[in-house]
Parts: sequence; C-alpha cells; structure tokens
Amino acid sequence: MTTKGIFGSTIHFLNKVLELRTQKHQSISANIANAETPGYARLRMEFEDQLRELTMGSETGQTATHPGHIPSPSKQMIESFEANFFREKHHSGVGDNNNVSLDQEMVALSVNQIRFEAAIVSLNKKFSMLKHVIQEKL
Repeated sequence: MTTKGIFGSTIHFLNKVLELRTQKHQSISANIANAETPGYARLRMEFEDQLRELTMGSETGQTATHPGHIPSPSKQMIESFEANFFREKHHSGVGDNNNVSLDQEMVALSVNQIRFEAAIVSLNKKFSMLKHVIQEKL
C-alpha cells in the first residue's frame, strides 16, 4: 500500500504549510531583530495566495466529479511549492532608512502563530482519525 493510500495529500499539504509558517516566523523575527538597524529593508514573505491557488486552482490537472469536490494537488506539486521573498525598498522618512514597523511585525507574528497552531490542530485531527480507523480494524 502506498503512503497516498493511507494519508492522501493532506499530510503532505499540512507538512508544507508548517514548513512555510516556520520560514515566515523566521523572516518576521529577522525584521523584529533589525527594527533599529539603520538601512535595514523589511523582509516580506508571501505564499498564502499562491498556496490557495495551488489547492483550489485548475493547475492540479484533476477534475472534480461533483461541484462540491475540491481537487487536491499532487505530492510533487506540494513539495515543489516555494514561497516568494521580497525586500521592501520603500523607506520611511525617519532618516535611518529603516522601514520596519515593530507594531506591524508583532501583529504579523501573532497571526502567523495562530495559523501555525491551526495547521497543527488539523494535523492532529488527521492522525486521530487514522488512529481511530486502525483501532477499529483490530
């Protein structure tokens, strides 16, 4: 039996989401650490919209057999997905050419943490369902 037969693409998807959320946490932390560094340009990481397109879009090569079905991307598509990183060159008029807002970064860090925890909860529920099925088969 293949791994896909047991887990489907959900486990791979959630693993990728956790990996991306960890990278985003690191980029936000770098911004916070450099909030007072003259000339530091804020690092911005984007992946949510592209990941949504990957999971909901027609790029999966699959067709839904029912209007309520959502096509799932393949393991290879999920693993090859990469986030986009940008350095924001727009600098504030403060004089030190640092464009990091500590308040905005703390909010972004909190939002990212909540979304990370939501992915963990989803992963735990998936494993709980698998555990339940295994116990029922015994």
